[in-house]
Amino acid sequence: MSQVSAQLVLLTLLTRSIVQVSCTNSLEVLKERWAIYRNQCLDHLGTTPPASELVCNRTFDQYACWPDGVPGTAVNISCPWFLPWFSQVQQGLVYRACGADGRWSPKNTSECEDDPAQQQYGRILGQFRVMYTVGYSLSLGALILALGILITFRKLHCIRNNIHVNLFSSFILRASSILLKDALLDTLVLASHPRSATHRQPEAWARVPVVVWCRSAVVMMQYSVMANNYWLLVEGLYLHSLLVTTVFSERNYFYIYLAIGWGCAPRICVAVATVKYLYENEE
Repeated sequence: MSQVSAQLVLLTLLTRSIVQVSCTNSLEVLKERWAIYRNQCLDHLGTTPPASELVCNRTFDQYACWPDGVPGTAVNISCPWFLPWFSQVQQGLVYRACGADGRWSPKNTSECEDDPAQQQYGRILGQFRVMYTVGYSLSLGALILALGILITFRKLHCIRNNIHVNLFSSFILRASSILLKDALLDTLVLASHPRSATHRQPEAWARVPVVVWCRSAVVMMQYSVMANNYWLLVEGLYLHSLLVTTVFSERNYFYIYLAIGWGCAPRICVAVATVKYLYENEE
């Protein structure tokens, strides 16, 4: 399995353990633990004398370290210790059938999964995700329709509706970025499946380190959320400007509104992500 595929397998493990792993168990820590486990496994397999009879050959399948298997039996080993939830399943086993022809079965039977309570929690989170995905999708369709109406009809072009256009655009960007983030995560997890990685080459974009894609998607989402909130602030500022005496024209105010809604404030807040990347590269 390629290095990219191995990284994607680790992403799957990290995603499944996110509700029960402390912040210190980042993807980098998990990768280091997995690499140590792999190296120990390969060293052990390399120093073990070869079998003289027909066996299922010793192997590391990117998840567990398998010794030579007796044909026609089920081999079991302890759960891999690099798993973030290993303390909860250290008494568990992984099973793999060794066929009479000396070939391993393609699938494991594992007792190393997280506990039922966490699985139930994951199902609840999945239901919430379906709910907000439907909500964002319906909202996205309605916002695009409203935006099209405001842009198409010239009689609706005025300072008030221009602010509405930008507010709707920030809502559209927010919904799109959240749906994109979820779709990207689903695609990466699907690509991390060992059998899919074995039978086909990863897409060109998947060759880029997965952390880059995840961070980019999250930064885009955070920027859109901040822009959304600041355009709501602009709506309030414009309403306030209608109620008080001003010395500036609406056009001058609109340029200020553009700077507030899309420019300075959201970018300054998102810039914290760059500082965190440079000086506190955790999670």
